[in-house]
Amino acid sequence: MQEVIRLKLSIACVYNNQEILNDYLLKSVQMQKDVEYELLLVDNTKNKYESAAKALNVAGNQASGDYIIFVHQDIMFTSPNSLKSIESYLTSENKIFGVAGRKDSQGVITNITHGQDHRLAGSIQITKPVEVQTLDECLIIIPRNVFQKLKFDETVVDGWHLYAVEYCLSAKKLGIDPYVIPADDVYHLSSGFSMNDSYYKILRKVARKHREYEVIYTTMGIWKIIQIKKQ
Repeated sequence: MQEVIRLKLSIACVYNNQEILNDYLLKSVQMQKDVEYELLLVDNTKNKYESAAKALNVAGNQASGDYIIFVHQDIMFTSPNSLKSIESYLTSENKIFGVAGRKDSQGVITNITHGQDHRLAGSIQITKPVEVQTLDECLIIIPRNVFQKLKFDETVVDGWHLYAVEYCLSAKKLGIDPYVIPADDVYHLSSGFSMNDSYYKILRKVARKHREYEVIYTTMGIWKIIQIKKQ
């Protein structure tokens, strides 16, 4: 009989709203069954950290699990088997995973729902993992051995946007590809945000670092490098 290898998951979250954290992420994590996990929570209610990269690197450095799930405070796992299902797709320590992403101009790939009306968050649903160019920040899963070699870039991503996008592009240079997994029972309260000056500032820095790409595909838009440089 083949031995069943069980994983330990480290769930890392930086939060600025205790009530949302309690009502969404924590409540849904506590109902998970048949999975080993640890919670790594970074309190930013008093704005201690100036960027997601810095805060999440703090959490990631404390992780003891096989995989680190970097997740937003307003994510909800809607089934007691959500994490067990996600765990079943974590079959390679040379890949990174997420629940939403984009590979080309065809649309956002995801099975999750979001917003007050719980609508589908993307136009393309999947039944098996799909390789993409970048993953969305709402939930990204990194093998701990990969994170030990590659942290979130605190210099380029000096705010709260695009840290997963930049991470994916950097990981690909190391031969580590990002994949969207078919997570059917994940809900994200937020349905997006209004892109501000900080977003575009970080986007320009990401484009300069990864100038080998003609186009950067993200869940928030398609960005041609030459256009970014002109902004």
